[in-house]
Amino acid sequence: MGGIVRAMLETSARLLRLLTLLQTRKEWSGADLADRLEVTPRTVRRDVDKLRDLGYPVNASVGVGGGYQLGAGAEMPPLLLDDDETLAVAFGLQSGATGPVTGIGEPSLRALTKLRQVMPSRLRHRLDALSVDVVARPEVKSAVDAKLLATVASVCHAHERLRFDYRRHDGEEMRREVEPYRLVRSGARWYLVAWDIGRSDWRSFRVDRMTPKIPTGPRFTPRELPEGGAAQFVATGINRATTQARARVRLHAPIEQIAEMVHEDWGTLEAGDGTSCVVALGAESQTSLARWLSAFDVPFTVLEPDELREECRRLADRHTLLAERYREA
Repeated sequence: MGGIVRAMLETSARLLRLLTLLQTRKEWSGADLADRLEVTPRTVRRDVDKLRDLGYPVNASVGVGGGYQLGAGAEMPPLLLDDDETLAVAFGLQSGATGPVTGIGEPSLRALTKLRQVMPSRLRHRLDALSVDVVARPEVKSAVDAKLLATVASVCHAHERLRFDYRRHDGEEMRREVEPYRLVRSGARWYLVAWDIGRSDWRSFRVDRMTPKIPTGPRFTPRELPEGGAAQFVATGINRATTQARARVRLHAPIEQIAEMVHEDWGTLEAGDGTSCVVALGAESQTSLARWLSAFDVPFTVLEPDELREECRRLADRHTLLAERYREA
């Protein structure tokens, strides 16, 4: 009896190892699997049949270059995850319940409860240590419904044209037709990168401002994405939208003193005469730029534009008034 039990345990362990191998590579030859598992190719074939009986769709191809690959199944069999992968999924579900996507909070918590029930105790303890209390807050205006995200992701994958009503930042409504390519998340906002049919150019659209029209349009042949990819395209657009004001300012301090204060996303530096340097800045407004200049805590001279020079003077007058109020207190 002991030998039978031991053999069953060895077989179960081998099946788990086989499943792990199939998950780590697109395709395996029978010989490679047999070598990794230290069994014969015939045993590999038998183990593959056992996995199929358990609901795992293992595809097999014959001939030169043939082998085994794990396919997508109609039913979801038990997942095989290592400790770190299990915690990553659990923590992701926990975070997803409060993220910028609506409609997934309750399903995320249900899935987390089911996952926790089958965790070994050592992982439950680690997950509990990662648990955090979330302060209830109003839903962000840019939150996107999970069904809308799924719809947009589906047409991106199927390469089908998409028509949708779109609300611009000024409130104007318009109809757009695009070739959808990628969903991109930036902070709490989701964007669709697409080829705009009417404008014959690449555009990014905030998904929370979209109302898709069903059915979708005809399939299209994918174009090459803009240089840098979809994420870079969105980042560039966001930077352009939030950098309406630009200026050049001479800071009366050596560049070595200033360099660490200037992030490459919003400013560039050029060396001066050793006692000064010139910074080129971008921001939402000249008012924001005027306020930022105080952070350098050094004397400065506005080179351009005149609007920033005037804003600095208004800010100085404001500070003078505040100073007098504090002295009179």
